[in-house]
Amino acid sequence: MAMLQARIDEFLRALETEANASPHTVRSYASDLRQLLDFLAARTGCAPGRVGCTALDRDAIRAFLVDRLRANRRSSAARKLSAVKRLVRELLRRNALRTDPTVGIQAPRAERRLPNHLSVDDTFRLLDAPATDTPAGLRDRALLEVTYSCGLRVSELVGLDWKDIDAALGVVRVRGKGRKERIVPIGAGALAALAAYRGRLDELCRRPPPERDRDAVFRNRRGGRLTVRSVARFVDRYTLTGGVAGKVSPHALRHSFATHLLGAGADLRAIQEMLGHASLSTTQQYTHVDLAQLMSTYDKSHPRA
Repeated sequence: MAMLQARIDEFLRALETEANASPHTVRSYASDLRQLLDFLAARTGCAPGRVGCTALDRDAIRAFLVDRLRANRRSSAARKLSAVKRLVRELLRRNALRTDPTVGIQAPRAERRLPNHLSVDDTFRLLDAPATDTPAGLRDRALLEVTYSCGLRVSELVGLDWKDIDAALGVVRVRGKGRKERIVPIGAGALAALAAYRGRLDELCRRPPPERDRDAVFRNRRGGRLTVRSVARFVDRYTLTGGVAGKVSPHALRHSFATHLLGAGADLRAIQEMLGHASLSTTQQYTHVDLAQLMSTYDKSHPRA
């Protein structure tokens, strides 16, 4: 009898080597499938290493999904089901399963949450919060400016290399989800902040960068590439010093970028391209944010308003 744990290990190795999945994707699949294996072990009363592939039947998958819905948001449970379905496809391909136990099992509909974003005034307060008389302050101002100017995810921001930025053309090459590349505009303010930071980059780094980080735009004092967690700490700090009310995440700057563009009349499909959304429906969530402006336009423009 084929053991499920061995098949999961094979699947994760194939995901990394054959499918060329990103390390983040592999880690997410590994975590989701480890939860599945632990659930099946508890359900069958045996050790995880002794769970057979046949334990992965339709009832077990439905029970696992219900269990995850109790512990996680619907979007998280849906992602876990997606991981299970991809594993099942691999098991079917390798003849470890004879029939597909996921047929007819649908992912829960995700909650519709409005993106958290800042007003234009609060955005400017946040961008202006870092000091401009220290190398670290110049770096932090540059990273905030670039995030807002280009609408980047934080992982995209920290992954930037200097060769990705074309100041002459005013564009940045971004490596997004699924390692897809896109070209986005970058504003004059962000380019000026980058130039000021780069001029004092040698003062910031106390040692030469590791070879893999030699071309990284945003680096720490040890010369290494900044992490997503570091950027989150910086945003927390400047939210306080800038006098911005509430909790602000780095992703809020990306949401603010989209909301402010939409409010100024930018085309939704252009915003979709700049954000790197695969589907326009993902971008359309921002149309709900600007309801106040929509009502104001209606009141001013409709003959019978």
